[in-house]
Amino acid sequence: MSATTAKPDFILDERGVTQNLDAFVVAAAFDRTSSRACFALGDGTIRLVDMANRTEWRTLEAHGGAILALAPDVIPGGFVTGGDDGKFRRISADGTVSTIFDAGSRWVEHVATWPGERGKGLLACAVGKLVHLFDDAGKKLKTLEHPSSVTGLVFDAKGKRVAASHYNGASLWFVAAKTDSPRKLEWKGSHICIAMSPDGDSVMTSMQENALHGWRLSDNQHMRMSGYPGKTTSLSFTKGGKWLATSGSDAIVIWPFTGGGPMGKAPTELAGGDDITCTVCLAHPIQEAIAGGFADGVVVLADVQSGRILPIAAPGRGPMSALAWSPDGVHLAFGSETGFVGLVDFTKRS
Repeated sequence: MSATTAKPDFILDERGVTQNLDAFVVAAAFDRTSSRACFALGDGTIRLVDMANRTEWRTLEAHGGAILALAPDVIPGGFVTGGDDGKFRRISADGTVSTIFDAGSRWVEHVATWPGERGKGLLACAVGKLVHLFDDAGKKLKTLEHPSSVTGLVFDAKGKRVAASHYNGASLWFVAAKTDSPRKLEWKGSHICIAMSPDGDSVMTSMQENALHGWRLSDNQHMRMSGYPGKTTSLSFTKGGKWLATSGSDAIVIWPFTGGGPMGKAPTELAGGDDITCTVCLAHPIQEAIAGGFADGVVVLADVQSGRILPIAAPGRGPMSALAWSPDGVHLAFGSETGFVGLVDFTKRS
C-alpha cells in the first residue's frame, strides 16, 4: 500500500521509536502485563524492550539458529520461543534463557501459550507431526500425534482445547482428556495456518491454494472463502469475534462472523486498492480496529466501523513480517523482513 498523506511517518515520528536490527523479523510479541516487548529474529537473537524506557533494547542469544516462533510466556514478563536448533526455550523477565524441551535435530516450528489462572497455564510446541504440551512450570503433560506435519497451533480462549492445522484439515484436542482422541476437521488440501474464534465455535485455516476453509463446530458447517490473489498467512479475529481479518490480498480483507457467519456474504476490504499485498494483519485486543502491514513496508491502523485509515509507517523498509498489540491495546509493535522494527504508543494525550 502506498503512502496516502504528505507525512506518512507522522505517527511513527511523534509516538514511536524505531531500530534497524539487520535480520529478518520472524515475530513480535508483548508479555502478559504489557510491560515488555520482544522481537524474534532470523539470526537466533531476540530484542527485549522495557516499555517504561523504550530507548533501552537488550539483545539476547536465544537460539543457535533461526528463531521460528514466539509467544508470550504464561509467566508475566517472559516469552517462549522455538528454533531450528530443536530447542523450545523460555526467556524470563530478567533475561535468563532456559530450555523447556530439546527436540534434537527437529525444528520447533510453532509455539502457543495459554495464561490460565492460579498457576495453571499451558505451553505447547509443534515438532513435525507432534505437539508437546507442558504445564506452566515446563513439565511435559502429554504428546499429541497428527497425520502430517503441524502447520499452525492455537489454544481456545478458555484453554480447554488446542487445535493444530496440518495436511487435509485440522485436529482439535481436549487438553484435560484422559484418553486423547481428537475431533478431526477434514478438508482435502494443504492447510498452512489456523485461528479459533473467541467463542470457540469456529476454527479457520488458510490453504496453499489461496483460500480459507473453516468449520463451525456447533453444527458441523463447513465454510469456504476463496478469491485471494496470494496466500493468506495471517488470520486474526476481532475481540468479540464479529470479524475475521486476513492477509493475502491488496487490502486487509475482513469477513463477517455474525448472523450465521460468512458464507454467502461479501467481505469488506480496508486500506487497499493499489495492488500492494497485505502481508500481515492483527486485530486490536479491545477496539474494533485492525493493524495491517504491507509488502512495501507500509503499516496502517484501520477502523472497522468507519473504514478510516491511520498511516503508521511509510513505505521503503521491506515487506512487513510481524505485528503485535500489547494486551492493554496501548502499544503496537511491527517488524519487516529487512530488520526494521517500530514501537508506537497510542496512549491518549491531554
